[in-house]
Amino acid sequence: MAFAENFLWGGAIAANQAEGGVLEGGRGLSNVDLIPHGEDRLAVIKGELKMFDFDDLHFYPGVNAIDMYHHYLDDIRLFAEMGFKTFRLSISWARIFPKGDELEPNEEGLLFYEKLFKEMRKYNIEPLVTLAHFEIPMHLVKEYGSWRNRKVIDFFCRYAETVFKRYKGLVKYWLTVNEINILLHGSFMGAGLYFEPSENKTHVKYQAAHNQLVASSRATKIAHEIDPENKIGCMLAAGVHYPYSCHPQDYWATIERDHHEYFFTDVQARGYYPSYALKFFEREHIDLHAEPSDFDDLKHTVDFVSFSYYCSRTISGVEGHGELNPGNLLQSTKNEYLASSQWGWQIDPLGLRSTLNVMYDRYQKPLFIVENGLGAIDEPDANGYVEDDYRIDYLRSHIAAMKDAVEIDGVDLIGYTTWGCIDLVSAGTGQMSKRYGFIYVDLDDAGQGSLKRTPKKSFYWYKKVIASNGEDLA
Repeated sequence: MAFAENFLWGGAIAANQAEGGVLEGGRGLSNVDLIPHGEDRLAVIKGELKMFDFDDLHFYPGVNAIDMYHHYLDDIRLFAEMGFKTFRLSISWARIFPKGDELEPNEEGLLFYEKLFKEMRKYNIEPLVTLAHFEIPMHLVKEYGSWRNRKVIDFFCRYAETVFKRYKGLVKYWLTVNEINILLHGSFMGAGLYFEPSENKTHVKYQAAHNQLVASSRATKIAHEIDPENKIGCMLAAGVHYPYSCHPQDYWATIERDHHEYFFTDVQARGYYPSYALKFFEREHIDLHAEPSDFDDLKHTVDFVSFSYYCSRTISGVEGHGELNPGNLLQSTKNEYLASSQWGWQIDPLGLRSTLNVMYDRYQKPLFIVENGLGAIDEPDANGYVEDDYRIDYLRSHIAAMKDAVEIDGVDLIGYTTWGCIDLVSAGTGQMSKRYGFIYVDLDDAGQGSLKRTPKKSFYWYKKVIASNGEDLA
């Protein structure tokens, strides 16, 4: 059998895409609450269009999302029916510290997650909890400039310490910052950064990155001190990079892209800045505002490395080589050998095996795939049932590749959580129609619908996969 008996099969969601209840239970506003659906979404995501408050011209899908805030009992019951061993979710920072800089947390928010985790434990589902999944309280954005400000390190650590203490014995697996490299590509979504016209974006991004890395490392240290049983992971938006051709410039461009993306996990897994990053800072005249103690903090490395994988990426360093592939924040050239999803993401299961090998060779730490899935338009019947064989085909091929990485290549993999195990709001597009789940949620792109939950065909298929520990993929 390829997978260990305690292999963590499950699914994943994020508070800002599923939870809703934004103005309930004492919760404050987060950056992602203010990212609208529609044509302005990408500019807000990138920090190029300022949207610090709601207006009457836009629809904000995260405010209600799929209302898991009120439906979590039913949703967890459905996850348990599938046989989940783990469920990845995030805590909304603004539900615990509504403004972010308070000295005392919001008890109602703490109690909500306590009840949620206890419900999971009732079904023997292991929580896998992300501290910051594209979320920072808007007060910290407005008053401090978000992660560009060193003071946010202390605010984050106070939040982390609060939840580590409160949920000791309930939560063992933690991720500090979701897809931390998205800070470079979608800066407002990833780190609450809005750029003034006079600012050097590159300098601001890497100062914010430094502060996030220090905060993540300090949180890792705090977690281990509070409970030595805690397992702390970092999280990267990953995907192997292919050169567009065998032209040496194309190959060199893939090396540069690897440096660009792996920079974050290189620090989190190794405990220091890599030499290529230091040289980059030197060339770009980036003078980090750092304290000497920061570099000691960075030595507190993670226990495991987690990542999302949806597609591989093809990179060119030669002008005129290939055409750009649409649909993803992380730029890529179209790969003529691969099919694409309805949103232009290229489908490459072997790329997952390659990514697992590259990352395990790089870090020699246990790996955890915490996002993998297919965004597609589903057509439910009159009862809300969806025959999503295309989703089953995608997941089957990726699980088979994952299995080869473990069984043949010797990769140490501790778990696998599919993205959007229940339909939720797409982070990239803000759509409900870009569906990932095993469970259909009756809700449209305008936020209209009954919110009724209906298992799809893939629900029953994944239940069989889990029950067989990945042996039965038929």
